[in-house]
Amino acid sequence: MSQAQNTIKLFESQQIRAEWDADAEKWWFSIVDVVATLTESVDATAYWRKLKQRLKSEGNETVTNCHGLKMRAADGKLRMTDVADTQQLLRIIQSIPSRKAEPFKLWLAEVASQRLDQLQDPELSIEQAMLDYKRLGYSDSWINQRLKSIEIRKELTDEWKKHGLQEGGEFAFLTDVIYKTWAGKTAKEYKQHKGLKKENLRDNMSNKELVMNMLAELSTKEISEVINPESFAEHEDVAKRGGGVAKEARLKLEAETGRKVVTSQNARQLQLANKVQKKK
Repeated sequence: MSQAQNTIKLFESQQIRAEWDADAEKWWFSIVDVVATLTESVDATAYWRKLKQRLKSEGNETVTNCHGLKMRAADGKLRMTDVADTQQLLRIIQSIPSRKAEPFKLWLAEVASQRLDQLQDPELSIEQAMLDYKRLGYSDSWINQRLKSIEIRKELTDEWKKHGLQEGGEFAFLTDVIYKTWAGKTAKEYKQHKGLKKENLRDNMSNKELVMNMLAELSTKEISEVINPESFAEHEDVAKRGGGVAKEARLKLEAETGRKVVTSQNARQLQLANKVQKKK
């Protein structure tokens, strides 16, 4: 199963964790979240555990075929949770007495329809990403930078793919070279600097950090197109040169302003600092 980044869907202001399976082209929903929404139980996990046992004893194949995925829990940690696709979820809902059952079924159909529309029209995917980031408290200016950074990153990885480089190890190594050159830290060191674990590093960058990283990746792509590197060592050199362009810009900006570009603040701390600044 190909997993996407965890997504939060809202049904009547209630959060439903979900993941899009790109290979199967379908959503996986957290069953516990759905149970909590439909039953308003004080312990949705216990409710689902008992319901699952009953359905299994009745020979219900839907429960037997349920998958488990790691999703972000309330404490921020990734934990395994039972998930179901749309069809499985509809069968499970039939066993839950709830006045919200019918509205929830309509909501499920709408979520599925929206995703299919997004696959046909990339602009809709961008709009959804904007809404997701907005819901998480990011500013409009940051969201615009982040979406642009995704575009530039894809252009760079497309350039690497064109040269036969492999996703995973080789992409990660070259990315580390770029980070290390312009920011002085590998991706792992950068995340540690911000106190991150599983979180996405770029989602925790400030506007200035995003801009510098975009410059580094854009420069790497542009240089690669001109140099046309053949060996991996040449790709490493190009990554250093691309990162070097951003390093020069970072040092120049820091010299002009007296402010460091690379910050130890993560997204939550940055958002809080912005709120405090606006109140002054």
